[in-house]
Amino acid sequence: MRDLDDIDRRILLELQRDGRISNQELADRVGLSPSPCLRRVRLLEESGVIAGYRAVVDQEAVGLPITAFVRITLETHGQDVVERVEARIRQTAEIVEAYLLAGDQDYLLKVTIDSFSSYETFVRTRLRTIPGLASIETTFAFGVTKQVSPLPA
Repeated sequence: MRDLDDIDRRILLELQRDGRISNQELADRVGLSPSPCLRRVRLLEESGVIAGYRAVVDQEAVGLPITAFVRITLETHGQDVVERVEARIRQTAEIVEAYLLAGDQDYLLKVTIDSFSSYETFVRTRLRTIPGLASIETTFAFGVTKQVSPLPA
């Protein structure tokens, strides 16, 4: 990882706010001319600080209004069980984010789905069929207080 100076951090903040900003506008916002700004962006990309660009899609607008946070616990923590569970997590489209946890549960999954009945089917046919799970606990989100936001500078 490279050392980031104040200009790099401002570039990152602006790109997190608007990944489609033109290089000219980005340069203006961070106080550089376009060529040095573009060089810095490319260095940030090449070094892996910028991991990619994507669109933020409104899940309700695409018919996925339900967000569930699912905590799962494994029966054992053998390498084969962990690898199998993590492979299934990565293959499951409804699971849009997954985190390995420290504490009582092993993973926190963010699931987006179209209805509560679909969620029940998802749990019965997709989650419960993953070998090695000891427990599944679900909390449903009723609203979003803060959505994807820039990392702190």
